[in-house]
Amino acid sequence: MSHPVRPKSAFVTLLTKPSYLPGVLVLHDSLVSRPVASAYPLIVMVTPSVPPEAREILRLRGIKIRPVEAMGPEPGKWSVAPSDSRFIDAWTKLRVFELSEYERVVLLDADMLVRKNMDELMDLELPGDDWIAGAHACACNPRQLKHYPRDWIPENCAHTPMVHPICLSSPPQITSDSPRPYGLINSGLVVCTPSQKLANEIENFLRTSPRIHEYAFADQDLISDFFTGRWKPLPYIYNALKTSRFTHPSMWRDDEVKCVHYVLDKPWMEKPTWGSEAADAVRVTHSWWWDALERLERRIKGDECLGLWDLVGPHLRASV
Repeated sequence: MSHPVRPKSAFVTLLTKPSYLPGVLVLHDSLVSRPVASAYPLIVMVTPSVPPEAREILRLRGIKIRPVEAMGPEPGKWSVAPSDSRFIDAWTKLRVFELSEYERVVLLDADMLVRKNMDELMDLELPGDDWIAGAHACACNPRQLKHYPRDWIPENCAHTPMVHPICLSSPPQITSDSPRPYGLINSGLVVCTPSQKLANEIENFLRTSPRIHEYAFADQDLISDFFTGRWKPLPYIYNALKTSRFTHPSMWRDDEVKCVHYVLDKPWMEKPTWGSEAADAVRVTHSWWWDALERLERRIKGDECLGLWDLVGPHLRASV
């Protein structure tokens, strides 16, 4: 179903290093090409660490660039496990709240793939301009990573009681007696109304909150904390973690998923190394990404931009 186009609205993602360029390019192509064919552009926030060659690739693909400065806690106030070093750059996603030239923004992680049109998020009603919307974090911790919060267990995951098809219309609700993880958003997709006032409040929170050192997931924990009581839960289909295909099979349906989130191992970087059940489930979702990459490759080469594809190739370190 088509929706009237809302002015001054856009999807936004962040690029801080060339190694995530394949993710951004596939995300963009999946969003603007058929069958999704979104009416809204993808804006890419880029930091000074992104070299001119990568910016030129984005420009050649018709992607609008929004320069931003890197963002993060003050030195010594936050640390992260070496295996989660990717979260260091994730703080800069908070710059999205500064994009006050837009009335509605949907923030997407660069490791996502859009499979069905989700333009309706641009018209999603929020109780106020200081509210956001997003899907719950999955607290199952399927890899049983020891540095994750102790209460991240399936029993405390907001998705565990969800079943199809009710989960499509009634996402998990947060109540006073819900386990703590029920209050956590996954910041891979965030619907928001940017403003300089809100951006200033978030930056002040980042600088002054005594809880920053507790955050295991950088921007995601800050957003959950800052917007406590002010975020609207969305169905999982808008931020379908690839791991949910096997951790929450009663909820997951391949043909219902609108946006896949490739948490942990990135399809273009390495093959999954988990046990057989997990590997089989992830192999399917990773194949969706590689199929999308092949479509993008054909489009680029069809436009006689062979040199452009040569620049992308070195960042594809995995194969299926």
